[in-house]
Amino acid sequence: MCGRYSQSSDSKTLQKRFSLKAAPAELRPRYNLAPGQMAPVIAYKNGNRMGFFKWGLTPKWAKDPSMGFRMINARAETIAEKPAYKKPFQSQRCLVPADGFYEWKKSGTKGKTPYRFTLSDQGVFAFAGLWDNSTFTIVTTKANELVSPVHDRMPVILPKSLEAAWLDPKATPEKLHALLTPFEASAMWATEVSTRVNSAQNDDLACLAPPGETIKPTRDQMELF
Repeated sequence: MCGRYSQSSDSKTLQKRFSLKAAPAELRPRYNLAPGQMAPVIAYKNGNRMGFFKWGLTPKWAKDPSMGFRMINARAETIAEKPAYKKPFQSQRCLVPADGFYEWKKSGTKGKTPYRFTLSDQGVFAFAGLWDNSTFTIVTTKANELVSPVHDRMPVILPKSLEAAWLDPKATPEKLHALLTPFEASAMWATEVSTRVNSAQNDDLACLAPPGETIKPTRDQMELF
C-alpha cells in the first residue's frame, strides 16, 4: 500500500536526475501528495519525458471516473492479470519521482503513528508506475524488513540502474516482473513524523518533521514558494 508520498525536487533537479527530454518549467515541492491529486510522472517516448498525471488510474474504458480512487496501487503479483492494468503493464509503464513515502503503524491507545520512509542518502528516487488516460498508479510489492513492522506492503522503488529497463518498450513480461521486488532495507531510513501528514490538506515542510521538531527550508526550497 502507498497512499501518500513526497516529491520536493524542482524541475532542474528531476531533469538532470532522469535525463529528461522534456519537463514542466513550474514544479512546486509536494510534501504530502494524496490520491486524486496531480503529480509528475515520467514516461518514455523518444526519450524520457515528464508530465502531470492524476494519481489513481482510470482506464479509458471506465464509465465511472471515481474508480481511480480504488486504483492508486497495483499489486505486482497480479499486475499482468487485472483488466485495468494488463495493457498499461505491456506498453504504458512510467516512473513516479519521489523522495519519501508514508505509512501508518497501529500504536494502541495512540491510534496510528505516521512514518516516512526514504533512501539513506535522502535523495530522489522513482516508484514503478503504470499510466492510462492521463492517470497513474503505483506498483506495490511485499514489504522489506524496514517497512514490514509498519505495513505488509510497500511501493516498488526501482534502483537507478534499472529505471531504464522498466521503461524499455521492448522489455519482456519476465524481465519486468523480475524488477518488481522489495528495495534493499539497509539502503533506507524510517522516521516517525508529525500527524500533520494525516490530513491531505496539509502539504508543507512540517509534514516531514518528527513530532515536536521543525525543519528549516533550504535556500532552494524558499525560492520555490
